[in-house]
Amino acid sequence: MARTITLAVLQTALSDDMDANIARISDLVRDAAGKGADVILPSELFAGHYFCKTQDEKHFAKAYPWKTHPAVAAMAKLAGELGVVIPVSIFEKAGPHYYNSAVMADADGSLLGVYRKSHIPDGPGYQEKYYFRPGDTGFKVWDTKKGRIGVGVCWDQWFPEAARAMALMGADVLLYPTAIGAEPPEVGEGDTAARWRRAMLGHAVSNCIPVAAANRIGTEQDQTFYGTSFICDEAGEILADLGRTEEGAAIAAIDLDHVDRARAAWGFFRDRRPELYGALVKPQSEG
Repeated sequence: MARTITLAVLQTALSDDMDANIARISDLVRDAAGKGADVILPSELFAGHYFCKTQDEKHFAKAYPWKTHPAVAAMAKLAGELGVVIPVSIFEKAGPHYYNSAVMADADGSLLGVYRKSHIPDGPGYQEKYYFRPGDTGFKVWDTKKGRIGVGVCWDQWFPEAARAMALMGADVLLYPTAIGAEPPEVGEGDTAARWRRAMLGHAVSNCIPVAAANRIGTEQDQTFYGTSFICDEAGEILADLGRTEEGAAIAAIDLDHVDRARAAWGFFRDRRPELYGALVKPQSEG
């Protein structure tokens, strides 16, 4: 019997009302589960507006311990009820520390643990270093009831090392909850939607692994999020996606046995030369 997994990525505009956002995401989760999704990915920090555009200490009040975050509690209950897996992106408070984290709710409603975002951006429109410490969990691959799932968070998705690490850890698929949109004028990059997607398609190809990303849409203050959430296969071919303003879920089924055969046939992991890759972990000051 073939091993298959059906992925869904959720895309919607979000308010700054946590209860309303949880209700909206819950409706989308139910809809995706009703269409056969096994693993359902909401976007990054869906409990509210993307608050990291500026530095304001009032936003620290939005953080909760990961086990008791209202979004985690709601999604875990829903995961157990519907028999689906839901990675839940949250603003986490851990003692005196704060993290941008993902909590994995398994298909029986249990919580498998927390991943803390490894790469923290700091620039116009994305001043996350003010709010979040770099993650201390290392990369995670979750052995869920629906498959082995690697999760990175937004800025993590730009780093090929993160994708390769999770592939080496045995991930069947890679998931990226994100919150990204038009860059501020002072950055001069304009619209980064195409390169955002291309970076992850590259991870799919070079690791021979399906990739899915969920982004928000809508305008918050003067920042417009560009959606374009997608699911691609191990060859980087788009299986399902959403446009810049569409709300809903993109859903695609993946044959994991086919992926395994393709990965073996391409030989990327057979032909790795770790003994030559020391420059990847050498401190930059060593040249």
